[in-house]
Amino acid sequence: MLSINSENGYSVARCFLLLSLMPLITAKGNDVESPKKILDADKPPSKSQLDLRDVVFVIQSQRNSFHVRQAEKLRKDLLLQTQALQESPPVILLLHTLSDNEGDWSILPLLPNLSSQFGKNSSWIMFLEEDTRVKLQKLHEVLKKFDRRKEWFLGKPLHDEESTIIHHYAFSENPAAFEYPDFSAGWALSIPLVNRLTSKIEEEPLKSDFTIDLKHELFPCRVPAAPRTDCLIIYRIHLENLIFVALYIWEDRKGPRLTGVPELCTIPEHNPRAQYCATTVSSRSPLCGQPVKSDNIFVAVKTCKKFHSDRVPVVKKTWGKQASLLEYYSDYADPSIPTINLGVPNTERGHCGKTFAILRRFLSNHVPNTDWLLIVDDDTLISLPRLQALLSCYDSSEPVCLGERYGYGLGQGGYSYITGGGGMVFSREAVVQLLASGCKCYSNDAPDDMVLGMCLNALRVPVTHSPLFHQARPEDYAKEFLAHQTPISFHKHWNIDPIAVFNKWLKDDKHTEGLQKNTKDEL
Repeated sequence: MLSINSENGYSVARCFLLLSLMPLITAKGNDVESPKKILDADKPPSKSQLDLRDVVFVIQSQRNSFHVRQAEKLRKDLLLQTQALQESPPVILLLHTLSDNEGDWSILPLLPNLSSQFGKNSSWIMFLEEDTRVKLQKLHEVLKKFDRRKEWFLGKPLHDEESTIIHHYAFSENPAAFEYPDFSAGWALSIPLVNRLTSKIEEEPLKSDFTIDLKHELFPCRVPAAPRTDCLIIYRIHLENLIFVALYIWEDRKGPRLTGVPELCTIPEHNPRAQYCATTVSSRSPLCGQPVKSDNIFVAVKTCKKFHSDRVPVVKKTWGKQASLLEYYSDYADPSIPTINLGVPNTERGHCGKTFAILRRFLSNHVPNTDWLLIVDDDTLISLPRLQALLSCYDSSEPVCLGERYGYGLGQGGYSYITGGGGMVFSREAVVQLLASGCKCYSNDAPDDMVLGMCLNALRVPVTHSPLFHQARPEDYAKEFLAHQTPISFHKHWNIDPIAVFNKWLKDDKHTEGLQKNTKDEL
């Protein structure tokens, strides 16, 4: 049986309560370069010339089989381009194969490994997401412009329009003053910078508990309006992880700021302006066959009596109409909705007891047998047709846990988890394995998503991230970050009209209809 220490659990819960309201920032193929080949590379590159083999590409891959295939496709494309250019092939690494460290996806724990292998015989580490499209020759020309003997942090800049809770209200007086990279466009660190950051990490190991927005967090600082002042506490997702990386590198003005590179783009590859770009993004949302049928997704909405007349009507007026199988779970049985009382009292903090009751009910005879379970809050806004399209890429016979990934204690052997507000998607196999393991809550008010993350980590079941799920509201994200997405979910009703937000961002539209009509296998 998987056990969770109660005292430590309450400590986690307290920390989660403070920070969870503030979310900010992978396939081992037979042809992956061996460490010996890497270490036997040529002498340190000359100062005046940059060969492609001086660039190490790291594809930010994940362990789920769909993401492995996507990363392998990108790797193959890069090698084919290298061959066409008659260049010596660069080292191309899949992030999830590099070590067993769960925290590698948050990048900073990975740097010492990269420094030890490439710190003497390479010039750049170029990070790519699985769906980043690369024009290798143009990227090569871009990197040649920069003196690789210096510290460089290159990317497409994003910035906040206003102080936002997901970035811990950092730079609250002038949010636009701090820029962080959009990972979708690709981003790069010069080897001198990687080596210095490695020395810093080795001298002062990463301490932070949470990783939220990686891209924003690459720099330590003082956060004026956060409950704690050490920026390293931010160590908790993807967009948020970008912030953390940026903050860590900047190091309170001691390190380099992000240098914007216009050729690193997030416009679609068919856009006329893309001719000037070294990187672009796919213009299509993931679709790998027929979308999953709506009656193969069981939807569980967590609510409580005080929100029956406030939040539940929003669900019914918006995305609830898209669901074939939906139940509301509350602390009070209200036949007018209707809601189901699972016998778990409402809690002000986490909702672990209620969530585990939902998992058990999903496997019972009380609900139809479906391959997929979606658990959301009553203030989650979501597009079920877009989720159906996305799930066509995943194998429900595998243990799949999908949503917006956060992390706890990743610098010290912690774990990843799917944050609940943006929606948690489970395959039936994942639920079977979770409950069979003996995983359970240490209290009804424990943070359900974090407890599930601990259990999945113990089971070695990967948590799969999708940037299309969002823990916060649209205005909490940089406009350019959302501009190249077809989002699946947002969360929270604070100071917004949730129905208007749904209609603008998530309602079935021309794009979604196109997904349904133009089914295409992207694999």
